[in-house]
Amino acid sequence: MALHEKALPFDIQPVDLGAKAQHDPDYAAKSLTHRVPTLIHDGFALSESSAIAEYVDEVFPGTALYPADTQNRARARQIQAWIRSDLTPLKQERPTEVVFAGETWPPLSPEAQRAAEKLISAAEFLLPDNAKTLFEQWSIADVDLAVTLNRLIFNGDPVPNHLVTYANEQWQHPSVQLWLKQSSPGN
Repeated sequence: MALHEKALPFDIQPVDLGAKAQHDPDYAAKSLTHRVPTLIHDGFALSESSAIAEYVDEVFPGTALYPADTQNRARARQIQAWIRSDLTPLKQERPTEVVFAGETWPPLSPEAQRAAEKLISAAEFLLPDNAKTLFEQWSIADVDLAVTLNRLIFNGDPVPNHLVTYANEQWQHPSVQLWLKQSSPGN
């Protein structure tokens, strides 16, 4: 999405995660963390989505991926780091297959339900008065929050209507739509 948002030309080389191709020596030589995605720019390889987004935002002109205000930018990075480092029971019981492959999973365990409540509570705090974005304008942190909310929404779990509306609007953002089309099986 960061590359689409900046309108940069790029090539994608698919990595078969099911076959654990991210651990193959050729890929591991490019990805310090053996994770997907990995950006290679001018011989510099960088993995981890949020690190890539920050790098792309700093190196390339165009649409800002993060807020210009220092405190809002820090909050956006906090949200991204929190989503990636917390909510583990929720992410285990609502994996990305729920979002990207249409799978449905059984009801949440009590631990995952607490994580879902934590997510919803934070989202409601961050998005008062039916806000359409986390900050005054769209940021890539909006997409991270929407993806995490969609783990629940796409499974049919209860999520307040205004957060469903927020996540749906984020899902329609042009760079998200391009990313989803590019990420779809067969593309």
